[in-house]
Amino acid sequence: MSEKTLIQNISIISDGQIIIGDVLIGNGIILKIGDLSNDGNSRIIDGTGKYLFPGIIDGQVHFREPGLTHKGDLYSESKAAVAGGVTSFIDMPNTFPNVLTMEILEEKYELAAEKSLANFGFFLGVNGDNLNEVIKLDTAKLLGVSDDGLYFTKKGNLLADNPETMEKLFANCKSIIAIHSEKEQIIEENEKSYREKFGENVPIECHPIIRSERACFEATQRAIIIANKYNARLHILHLTTEAETHLFRNDIPLQEKNITTEVSVHHLWFSDKDYSRLGSLIKWNPAIKTANDKKGLLKALLDDRIDIVTTDHAPHTLEEKQKPYFQSMSGAPIVQHSLNIMLEFYKQGLISLTKIAEKMCHNPAILYRIENRGFIREGYDADLCIVDLNNPWTVSKENLLSKCGWSPLEGTTFHSKVTHTFVNGNLVYDNGDFFEKTKGRALTTSNTH
Repeated sequence: MSEKTLIQNISIISDGQIIIGDVLIGNGIILKIGDLSNDGNSRIIDGTGKYLFPGIIDGQVHFREPGLTHKGDLYSESKAAVAGGVTSFIDMPNTFPNVLTMEILEEKYELAAEKSLANFGFFLGVNGDNLNEVIKLDTAKLLGVSDDGLYFTKKGNLLADNPETMEKLFANCKSIIAIHSEKEQIIEENEKSYREKFGENVPIECHPIIRSERACFEATQRAIIIANKYNARLHILHLTTEAETHLFRNDIPLQEKNITTEVSVHHLWFSDKDYSRLGSLIKWNPAIKTANDKKGLLKALLDDRIDIVTTDHAPHTLEEKQKPYFQSMSGAPIVQHSLNIMLEFYKQGLISLTKIAEKMCHNPAILYRIENRGFIREGYDADLCIVDLNNPWTVSKENLLSKCGWSPLEGTTFHSKVTHTFVNGNLVYDNGDFFEKTKGRALTTSNTH
């Protein structure tokens, strides 16, 4: 029997409300919520003045293992995650080898069980090469299938560029199909034009023009039309344009939606104005776009056209980033700071604490049908994080935990701090100290919530 923990007098954020009370944790679950007395057998945490969130569920990360562990691995990136209040993640299939078979998928689960400090799930990769094998599977049992990142392996791997492949997949796949939505043909035409003008040294400011609004919008629009034709469960990853937000519904609850989407925190935080300051450090695919796009994405998040917040955490070495435009790798580490970013928006009066919990905790659990997580409820797994909303700190190399050792947020001062993170009832992070004896668990799914 594990040690019990009693968190006292804390503001509990869950199910659209904030109540001050106590939370008793034991045997990996939330045992009781209310006005609780100390039984003398529990570790006490004084939550006075602090806030208790459900553990953040990050639905899109690239933790780089296996095959790319020089820039990140399941241990280092999950450590960065729990320091930021992230207790569960779903990792993408563009590791090496690409996750295109059930055998490779199962190997990743085995690796994570040995190394990850957070709970974990993995997408099965899908492209034209393994499509027939994927649709023979009992796809209803999968967390999801995705093509994200597979375009780095070879051209033509994006589902959004292959209507025939999408038709066959959407007609036969019973799991969520999460896609990277850009039209490669448009991007390639733009690349050719800018290469003719600048050679290999295309200014980074051109990135959102090359990976344009049109490339995103046309791909998303077509994917939604095909998904609706087959009543498929389509999830558009990392939405970047205001224009695309109007393609999504908010007139039905998430549980009833077949077409869903997300925004990654960097597309809410940065805009094209930041390229002159940060250069290729904020080169992501799809690209960070205009201030108007940033504003439109937040509006759609608030009015429920956008369902969840993710990070698309994608570490690279500085050497890999600081190359000429066409050679510079896309992606950056950000999982350690996603909740901090959203709490800054709260401080600015742009979003409520309950809405943050909805988009980062509740909705990822609903969308991916994750059992017993994402809420602070009696009987649920005790994935929790404590936040001090009045504890400023500045991001620096010294407090970064991602293996790559840098962040585009260096020098940023956040006004809130994650003080404690519990994973399955175990205190894994406490004010800068880690307790790594217990590892995270594989996420399990259910058809009900």
